[in-house]
Amino acid sequence: MFVAVIAILWAFSNKLPDYKFLKSYKPPVSSKVYAGEGQLVSDFSKEKRIFVPYNAVPPKVINSFLSAEDKNFFSHPGVDAKGVIRATINNISNVIYSKRLEGASTITQQVAKNFLLSNEVSINRKIKEAILAFRIERALSKKRILELYLNQIYLGQGAYGIASASLEYFNKPISELNYAEAALLAALPKAPSKYNPYKNPELAKFRRNLVLKNLLDNNYLKNEDYIKLINTKIELKKRKKIFLEDTSYYVEDIRKYVVDKFGFEKVYKKGLNIKTPLNLELQKIATVSLRKGLERYDRRKGWRGPLTNKKNLDDWNNDLEKYKLEKSIGWQLAIINKVNKFNTLIKTIEDEAGVIDYENISWTKKEFDELFKKGDVIYVKKIKNDKYELKQLPKVNGGIVVMDPFTGRVYALSGGFSFKKSEFNRASQALRQPGSAFKPFIYALALENNFSPNTLILDAPLVLEQGSDLKMWKPENYGKKFYGPSTLRMGLEKSRNLMTVRIAQEIGVDKIVNFTKQLGIYENPQELLSISLGSAETTLLKLTSAYCSFVNGGKKINPILIDRIQDSEGVTFFNTETRSCKDCDQISYLSESIPKISDNFYQVISPQSAYQVTSMLEGVIKRGTGKRLRDLNLDIAGKTGTTNKNTDTWFVGFTSKLVIGAYVGMDEPKSLGRYETGAKTAMPIFKDFVKKAVKKKDARPFKVAPGISMMVIESSTGKKANFGSKETIIEVFKKEKIDNDSISFGNINDRLKNNNILKFY
Repeated sequence: MFVAVIAILWAFSNKLPDYKFLKSYKPPVSSKVYAGEGQLVSDFSKEKRIFVPYNAVPPKVINSFLSAEDKNFFSHPGVDAKGVIRATINNISNVIYSKRLEGASTITQQVAKNFLLSNEVSINRKIKEAILAFRIERALSKKRILELYLNQIYLGQGAYGIASASLEYFNKPISELNYAEAALLAALPKAPSKYNPYKNPELAKFRRNLVLKNLLDNNYLKNEDYIKLINTKIELKKRKKIFLEDTSYYVEDIRKYVVDKFGFEKVYKKGLNIKTPLNLELQKIATVSLRKGLERYDRRKGWRGPLTNKKNLDDWNNDLEKYKLEKSIGWQLAIINKVNKFNTLIKTIEDEAGVIDYENISWTKKEFDELFKKGDVIYVKKIKNDKYELKQLPKVNGGIVVMDPFTGRVYALSGGFSFKKSEFNRASQALRQPGSAFKPFIYALALENNFSPNTLILDAPLVLEQGSDLKMWKPENYGKKFYGPSTLRMGLEKSRNLMTVRIAQEIGVDKIVNFTKQLGIYENPQELLSISLGSAETTLLKLTSAYCSFVNGGKKINPILIDRIQDSEGVTFFNTETRSCKDCDQISYLSESIPKISDNFYQVISPQSAYQVTSMLEGVIKRGTGKRLRDLNLDIAGKTGTTNKNTDTWFVGFTSKLVIGAYVGMDEPKSLGRYETGAKTAMPIFKDFVKKAVKKKDARPFKVAPGISMMVIESSTGKKANFGSKETIIEVFKKEKIDNDSISFGNINDRLKNNNILKFY
């Protein structure tokens, strides 16, 4: 008999899985993404899990799980002989009465099963499980075994491990759990689905109270406490992810980057902590502003019809998953129940009856019977009580970016109306022509090449050769008018194409191409003069980043969506902060000294030229294409952009602290309409954002660069103003040019006047 037992044990011991890796094993842990102020906004995981070392597990939790699963854990050698005998005796009765068989698995056996074996129900597996349990007990401490168990166990709701489950059910760390809550978690391993408190609260309470009785029997609870706890109602508080839907585009860009850089395994299993500059308040405002702007444009194009039509009004809300949008949008699906002359009766997907009045469909410019028929499924938004407004998913799309111009940290980013409908990011992925939004860089380069804001440039027709393989190019101003000699400032404020081309012609295409590479706008654009009008393609994120150089004194910065990344032990291994702080470690908190941080950003243009462009872009708001922003009464600057046939529309603007870029266009490029310009489609998005996000105190006058002098001139002629002058402005000049008497006041540049490749007609 003894020999037979030995033979059986030897047979089963052969080729058992290696258990030694458990000494250093750490369960897969989700990586977490945090906003700038520390709010958790997302996680990257295959399993929702937070690893907690044994020493951090409170006694209440340990006692509850031991009482529920293995009260003799700290005394048995891996298999509980008493428990096996007790289960065997009870199972004889269970077989007779066709009841569910009892198990006698210890926590160590469950570790063996969960880590090394399958869930197969068989004698073979139970024998292997027991053998492995003995071996694990010899190799690992009891604390280590329990640590593995508590962090690996599945507890329902997609939560693995006690820490994740505590957040999922109670929205609190395990350190704050009371005995009733800890007992509920301990009740779940037996059957997480069956005892799920969200789905089966009564069964969950019954099982929890059994665990509490075991705690009483094991002397972890006093009787009076037990009586109180078993009568305690289960109070759940589901964990909320703050503005997760509003951050989807931002977070997805981060996910793609870290997976590409560090690999899938590290991101999804190693518990990284990813710290971002994301500002949740600005992100929400940016998302709402973008959606509002896209919807505003879409309404101008009229009603396109219902989503679908349902013949069966009693079962209409089935098969509508593809139409569902983010909750943050605030729309509901609804069905038309009855169409009247002056209103329409609806029922929402949440089974609420409602009414749509004419004022809430007026944008369609149609009557009710032209819009709807019974059974139509539509989007609506609740106004108040039973009143609803008709909504329509915009066909157009776009993006918005909000940045710190001094560091490149991206505070907010949204790449479309709905991430659920399209994950394509129009802020960072869509390559589009920036049109006139690119012009400020031509003017910045001109100021770096001996032009001044009052330099006169000829605004007249021209035809240019672009090369042997290309047609003659005949650029035109918007509106097809010409204004003769005009100042450099006027050319930018009024967005004059012909003046811009002449400036670019004088500077040289090679210089322009090199300049755009330095700024990070383009990578390898074609060396064509049409680049001066924004014909090459870039992204909104890159263009907005380039505009930062006007605010920060001419320095090139890179957009930053990640501040730093730490591993599960808190060690920083990735950091985008490259600036140095001399003597920071020597400054006391009691000292009045302010640490000086020196940056290492590349100087692409002089601080003086950067300020001159900023001043000219302020003029865009005061007198030019951005004058619809004047009523904001803020110190702001910016530039509109509209491409050929009004295909892509832009506005990039800034205050002294923020740079904001907005883009609107179709995913399959086509005209937005004859009068749909950057000023009409993109700029209102910027305006809505600034209205809500920027206070007067946060939009201070732009800092004047050293070496700048100011002079009153005539705005139209560029001449020095005299007593009788009209329409004067304060112009900004480089002091060195005034000192050297190298500024021309009111004379058209000879080099342009004599340009022999210009053809006038």
